[in-house]
Amino acid sequence: MESVNCNSCGNRVLVEKYSDAHTSIQWLEDASTACPEFEESRTKDGRVFVPTCPKLQETIDDLIMSGQLGLSLRSYPVPGRLE
Repeated sequence: MESVNCNSCGNRVLVEKYSDAHTSIQWLEDASTACPEFEESRTKDGRVFVPTCPKLQETIDDLIMSGQLGLSLRSYPVPGRLE
């Protein structure tokens, strides 16, 4: 996973891109409190109803378009025989 800082708020997350449609994001802090976009969407009962941060997604997309973040070289399952 690669370290990525959000261009909007500066939060650092770990990102791995497996395909055009699959991006894995690992938050290093509690996402619901660390991300201003999530915090802004919080309802009165404390729930957050944003599936992903659009600002962080823009940052990741920009890194991909500029070639600074590429597809993961990992492949699962690992080739071999199970016995």
